[in-house]
Amino acid sequence: EYIQSYYFNKLELTRFSSSVGKFVGFTEQGVRNAEYWNNDASLLSAMKAQKEVYCLNHVQIDYRAALTKS
Repeated sequence: EYIQSYYFNKLELTRFSSSVGKFVGFTEQGVRNAEYWNNDASLLSAMKAQKEVYCLNHVQIDYRAALTKS
């Protein structure tokens, strides 16, 4: 799962989760940002592609590293 969170003053405003597939806001400002970002199809597709870039390419490396230490 790929998660990208946006914080301000240690308060989580907005989060993108690949399992949900969209931005979710947690504050008034975060909800407005999430609604704006969710209306941009190119941004959503780019964020969904980040799962393949970060998670799927590196899971084997992390898995092998964990096995060699156990």
